[in-house]
Amino acid sequence: MSEVIHRSVCRICHGGCGALVYVKDGKVVRVKGDPDSPISRGYMCVKGLKSHEIANHPDRLKTPLKRTGERGQNKWTELSWDAALDEIAGKISDLKSSFGPETIAIGQGTGRHHYMHVVRFANALGTPNWYEPGLAQCFIPRITVSHLTYGGFVVGDYYGSVKPKCILFWAHNPLVTSADGELAPAVMRALHNECETISVDPRRTETGKRCKLWLPIRPGTDAALALAMINYIINRNLYDNDFIEHYTVGFSELKDHVSRYTTKWAEGITTIAAKDIEKAAEIYATVKPGILDWGLGLEQNSNSLQTVRSVAILRALTGNIDVPGGDILGMNILKSYPVLKDKLPAESSQKRIGAEEFKLLSGWRAYMPSAHIPGLFKAIDEGIPYRIRALLLFGNNPLLTVSNPKRTLSALRKLDLLVATDLFMTPSSLQADYVLPAAFWPEINHVMGIPLVVENYVYAQRALTSYYSARQDEWIIDELSKRLSLPSQDISYMDIFNHQLSNVGMSFEQLVEKGAHCPPHEYYKYKTKGIRTPSKKVELYSSVLKRMGYPPLPDYVEPPESPVSTPELLNAYPYILITGGRCREFFHSEHRQIKGLRERHPDPLAELNPETAKAAGVADGDWVKISSPRGEVLMRAKVTVDIAPGVISVEHGSWFPEEISPDDAVNEESFLRSNANVLTADTPPYDPAFGSYRLRGLLCSIKKA
Repeated sequence: MSEVIHRSVCRICHGGCGALVYVKDGKVVRVKGDPDSPISRGYMCVKGLKSHEIANHPDRLKTPLKRTGERGQNKWTELSWDAALDEIAGKISDLKSSFGPETIAIGQGTGRHHYMHVVRFANALGTPNWYEPGLAQCFIPRITVSHLTYGGFVVGDYYGSVKPKCILFWAHNPLVTSADGELAPAVMRALHNECETISVDPRRTETGKRCKLWLPIRPGTDAALALAMINYIINRNLYDNDFIEHYTVGFSELKDHVSRYTTKWAEGITTIAAKDIEKAAEIYATVKPGILDWGLGLEQNSNSLQTVRSVAILRALTGNIDVPGGDILGMNILKSYPVLKDKLPAESSQKRIGAEEFKLLSGWRAYMPSAHIPGLFKAIDEGIPYRIRALLLFGNNPLLTVSNPKRTLSALRKLDLLVATDLFMTPSSLQADYVLPAAFWPEINHVMGIPLVVENYVYAQRALTSYYSARQDEWIIDELSKRLSLPSQDISYMDIFNHQLSNVGMSFEQLVEKGAHCPPHEYYKYKTKGIRTPSKKVELYSSVLKRMGYPPLPDYVEPPESPVSTPELLNAYPYILITGGRCREFFHSEHRQIKGLRERHPDPLAELNPETAKAAGVADGDWVKISSPRGEVLMRAKVTVDIAPGVISVEHGSWFPEEISPDDAVNEESFLRSNANVLTADTPPYDPAFGSYRLRGLLCSIKKA
């Protein structure tokens, strides 16, 4: 049989590049970028190009498995789907009736196709305790702050006819991450135009290398930089007076508030020269239209809310909101996913882990109320405030993606029920009672609105092939829902896709035929539809935050572990640690067993400046031991001028699938040896609103291993 070419959308990460999938004899044989995609236009990263290796990998999970040995042993018996789902549903039902639905938690991976379906399942089940490893550390603060400030989420207008004349990349590297549907090729096209570009990042990333100005900020001090830029823009009258006068509230309060935050003050905190801060502020304020392209580096600290708020205010000051070539509010062309929020009883919401402490993550005012991750694993491990007895994982590997993996391992081994749905056996799924084989992206049906949250375009993804008895996560959830007699059990995920598409007047099948729906963008929506804040204006001074007991104007807070806060640690830990740097070959902890990817990136890397390397006695390519007050890991040193002196950047998600034995208990060193989360902190202080814990701006040491 000859190859058949199908048009699809790659979902190996949460990017959404157009794909041409070549299928022969029921198997994916290769994948290429789709040149007719209106978004990616033929681009595809190396992960997408290796999709056929992932889809057909012999180590993929093929059938449901039930544990026969001790937790952590790779000993299983095969089950049919009916038997596995019947047993799992029976155990969930028993735990729910005996201990309450809140004692059953659900975890999922970041940006997955089944994301909203998992939230729906949790609400229907009656548990408030679901999580994904990002949330407070990734995206939720930016979404929430955007809604509080502008009345909606904003993304860069990389796809319109008017090109940005200025792009300020802040803690973001889109040329590698293609995050949330804001794809690398669109950013690359913008950079090819005559455009002023600035990068704020301790690393001169792949994106930063293409920028004209690099501000190598001391990790954890972003709020200080933003506040100083606000001060400079206001005092130099560089703000958009018309926008401020007609569409904002709180300008006078903001002006008074930031008067003490001078560029000279920020220089002493951020280590960026005052003249460079002023230069960046002047460029961003005067070269229009401008995009402020921000990333999760702003959120991975214990001052997450106010850091993101301070950066968000810069957009409003310069009037770069919902203008062609600027930061645009969403069209939201899909109907909202019906997550059955009304099915979760109020008393259950009040039992959510973190609900009383972190109102913007876990409380009723949260954008997407979810459990606080450190509190959740404490509840599993210690039974405080009550014991979590079951955990259902959908594409989530917490031993690699949650801080404090040793405590996470202890917690997983105390569960009455652990179920893991995944593509491959992982360190986390080895602890499970049941392991279920998940479908890979060419094997699923999906409706994708991109960029995420704003949904300016919508794509259809058709299941093109299958792998043994692997099943789509949504199908698994629907089958469990039927067995548990949950609300709306008779409505399938395919029914929901058609419901979402009713806004655009077509069915799933019609969208599959068309491929994509990309309506013209409507700009300046706030002029006709207003701004969805209490004041009906952009809130520089946030009335909602004030009512909730949080500061209505942003402040800088020194990181609790830093050369300033904890000088007593500097003799042992003289350098500043950042984690989470991305590489093109892997998506978080996934795909390290793929030969074509691993050969390109065989070892976990730690980046350090030549000045730092010389002081530490480390050479490029050395294996090094990196230590923090919490533990130590091994990495391969990458000595580069593209990182600030005194800063160590370590990759996250690193483990060694080849060390999973087919018979014996998993070697814990396989997921602890190079696990960045051994170094990070899941302990207080947390961000008061989101509960964000610290993954950057910590102290560390480095020496040759």
